[in-house]
Amino acid sequence: MRRTLTRSMLTMVAAGALVLAGTAAAQAVQGPEVIPLPDGFQPEGIASGAGTTVYAGSLADGDIVRADLGTGAVEKVVDVDGRVAVGLKVSQRTNQLVVAGGPSGIGYFYDPDTGAENGAVELTTGPSFINDVALTREGAWFTDSFQPHLYFVPVAADGSLGTAQTLDLTGKFTFVPGAFNFNGIAASPDGSRLVVVNSSQGELLLVDPGTVEVEVIDLGGAPVPNADGILLDGPRLWVVQNFSNQVAEIRLAPDYSSGTVASTITNENFRIPTTVARQGNTLAVVNARFDLGMPPPPNAEYEIVTFQR
Repeated sequence: MRRTLTRSMLTMVAAGALVLAGTAAAQAVQGPEVIPLPDGFQPEGIASGAGTTVYAGSLADGDIVRADLGTGAVEKVVDVDGRVAVGLKVSQRTNQLVVAGGPSGIGYFYDPDTGAENGAVELTTGPSFINDVALTREGAWFTDSFQPHLYFVPVAADGSLGTAQTLDLTGKFTFVPGAFNFNGIAASPDGSRLVVVNSSQGELLLVDPGTVEVEVIDLGGAPVPNADGILLDGPRLWVVQNFSNQVAEIRLAPDYSSGTVASTITNENFRIPTTVARQGNTLAVVNARFDLGMPPPPNAEYEIVTFQR
């Protein structure tokens, strides 16, 4: 896909590239279009690492693998049992792999090189599904699909973790009890704004981290049904629409208050993708294959799918 950007858009892209963990130079990664993951892995989250690597986490047991988009090689980095790994991000600032722990109510922090656990922070003890995480210079923000909250964990430059804070969202948004509400989350380059998916409404929300005031991002009446993981990429927001088997490209206004759906990407290799990561001009999604039911067959096949932005 060939696109033309204005000077202001190019400036925003450059600013965004400074904070995207592991973002390579803006060129396509030459590698396989489909990278098989271990049978039965049940991926949900994917995050960019150093060079041409990405990390994917398992809903089945909390394991995390590292994949090289250039060679297609996959290796297990985190080997655990009895956990769930949902959304994840890699922090270059602290060299940490931060993972949303689903129904455990916990955020996990690992060394992305060795897989060693650096810490586990209890975000909540109530009914919850800690779904995704976004990183700023101050720390880690987590969404909860079953509660109208965001959780924030301060993270110092040396990687030490502070006490988790529960922040009740206020403002103009719809929360449906018992439904799957808040999902993907992304932070602006300066950390002054958060974009959050409301899956139950097919909406994108703009959150002020200081006041936790919420407003719905105006997409001109165009919903994003089945919205799941997101990636903020300069003036563009990539939204994975899982059961729609597509990725929407949304062009955001400079203040993120509005946007337009510029294009939708489909791919014959998509099999219920959930989240997206970027390396250079290459985007990568994981196929969660939620159409197989829960629990899925133990030998079900899963993969990472790459395509060009």
